[in-house]
Amino acid sequence: MTFPVVGMVGGGQLARMTHEAGIPLGIRFRILSDTAQDSAAQVAADVTVGDYRDLDTLRAFAQGCDVITFDHEHVPTEHLRALEADGVAVRPGPDALVHAQDKGVMRAKLAEIGVPCPRNRIVADPADVTRFAAETAGYPLVLKTVRGGYDGKGVWFVRAEADAADAFRAGVPVLAEEKVDFVRELAANVVRSPHGQAVAYPVVESVQVDGVCDTMIAPAPGLSEALSAQAQRLALTVAAELGVVGHLAVELFETADGRILVNELAMRPHNSGHWTMDGAATSQFANHLRAVLDLPLGDPRPRAPWTVMANVLGGDYPDMYAGYLHCMARDPGLKIHMYGKDVKPGRKVGHVTTYGDDLPDVRERARHAADYLRGTIDE
Repeated sequence: MTFPVVGMVGGGQLARMTHEAGIPLGIRFRILSDTAQDSAAQVAADVTVGDYRDLDTLRAFAQGCDVITFDHEHVPTEHLRALEADGVAVRPGPDALVHAQDKGVMRAKLAEIGVPCPRNRIVADPADVTRFAAETAGYPLVLKTVRGGYDGKGVWFVRAEADAADAFRAGVPVLAEEKVDFVRELAANVVRSPHGQAVAYPVVESVQVDGVCDTMIAPAPGLSEALSAQAQRLALTVAAELGVVGHLAVELFETADGRILVNELAMRPHNSGHWTMDGAATSQFANHLRAVLDLPLGDPRPRAPWTVMANVLGGDYPDMYAGYLHCMARDPGLKIHMYGKDVKPGRKVGHVTTYGDDLPDVRERARHAADYLRGTIDE
């Protein structure tokens, strides 16, 4: 067979949905998964169970793959450099991916290329946090571990020096940032190929609940054309300057005075782009595969004026399949995507997508389905 083999490190839901996008293209997909029960390991034919932190495991996995890509950013940077030295095509490469792995490196690079960010600095201890507060607008501040944090983990909101102690208990570097007075969170999703072709999806609004993404609205309601274009240009610039290959999600703050600031970067398919599975001509997953294989990128335009994605979070109602009858009968246009995960409170176990011409209607349909599947409503 002449079709390429794509190896994805990580067996979570992002790998599961990327695998799905490769099926109609005939792309052979190989997964390095932590366990045989992981989301993607349940559906892919070629699964290696192993530790992505072990270089020998990575090298063995890469044999026979035409390209290696990722569903998370946690593979040690030095291991990725070793794979590249072995001649493996790693996309995105370690020189790009380190900016999504290390928030200190990311902030320094974005400052160098003139990308607007919250004021920030690496801090050594709680007293240093107070010194940083004096340099900015004072408390409250945001503290983040430079590596490993996600979905609100590794993030602390501190109102005084005494609140900062927990951030330093793990013994890893800590980044202090000013607490931004923002009106909402946005995300700009772009995809870039090795030869420099790039596409930008509509900028979306991200609704967060307790630090976890709850709802995504595409495009962001009420966002001016000027600010939308600025966000897309910013994301495309970051992708080019950092040498990103594949999908890049740029999470943004929209401030009360009409600015946008970069909050986080993710160099992989991202929750803020899940709406594209049903709402765009080409999904983020299909375009990520096209990019890492250096194929022409697909059309990112939306299929309908509005698309809403709502995450399905685990609650106290484990039998979500029982809810399909009601949800599908109530809304034949609803799209349900489940990840094969055990249902645990607060855990992302799936998402639903709706689209149409009327935003309030589209949003209510998505919210109703997500809440019904979770068991928080029963009609």
